[in-house]
Amino acid sequence: MNPPSNRIARWTFSAYISAGLFALALAQEPAVAQSSEPGLSAAQIVEKNAAARGGADAWRKIQTMIWVGHVESGNVAVPTLPFVLELKRPNKTRFEITVLNQVSVRVYDGTHGWKLRPNRNGKPDLQPYTPDEQKFAHEEQVIDGPLIDYQAKGIAVSLEGIDDIEGHKAYRLNVRLPSGASHRMWVDAETFLDVKYDRETRSAMGQPATISVFYRNYRSVEGLQIPAVIETGVGATQPRNKLVIEKIALNPPMEDWRFAKPGTQGRNNTVSIGADNFQAARGSGRPDR
Repeated sequence: MNPPSNRIARWTFSAYISAGLFALALAQEPAVAQSSEPGLSAAQIVEKNAAARGGADAWRKIQTMIWVGHVESGNVAVPTLPFVLELKRPNKTRFEITVLNQVSVRVYDGTHGWKLRPNRNGKPDLQPYTPDEQKFAHEEQVIDGPLIDYQAKGIAVSLEGIDDIEGHKAYRLNVRLPSGASHRMWVDAETFLDVKYDRETRSAMGQPATISVFYRNYRSVEGLQIPAVIETGVGATQPRNKLVIEKIALNPPMEDWRFAKPGTQGRNNTVSIGADNFQAARGSGRPDR
């Protein structure tokens, strides 16, 4: 694979992580009593966050979701890259990104994950997820994220304090997943929407690094608050990549084979940018904002 394709492949994973809008979490541990609203506990912040995002009941009704948009990246020669992200409960994901008329796909069926991308000869190259990718995908909470019904998901949280995030006060929370991994997230102290999320990872050279995800330009989609721009970067000096969401479909019909290992179940190794599912969603009368 040539160098530009290598960078695209690495960024594809970074973009997939930025879809970790659905990987934020809080839980039921006692919180430190630090807040801009006196007396707020971590559990109350969770409740307010769920309400701000459209309500837990509304999110529970969403079984499938599709995002269609483009990636803006300073790390590749092509400035904008079309993508489609498909999500299905409980934690199936399919992420496709197109560059120079070639499509790379990452798919996770809830247990195993695969990466399909063209090699230097333009032929499909299918690889399993690395252990780190597998671990991340297994921990991912798609659709509503671990915030909704967090107690049943075994996730713990502690309120660490309040920080200034780009001129706004935000609660800083330490989030501990059932695996024992800990991340940090920030919830705006006024809107109670997610504004930032940090997770530890390793670079391509195996060095520890922190991925920071910023959520911007929230908009209402059938009453649910979803960010239209998700920015991802590693370190303060590295250029950030933007996931710009142009259309969203809620509860479109979605077959499980979309998340199966490419080349199985009678399907070949080609990928389709997910337009069939999105058109089906539009045909059902659901808005495609």
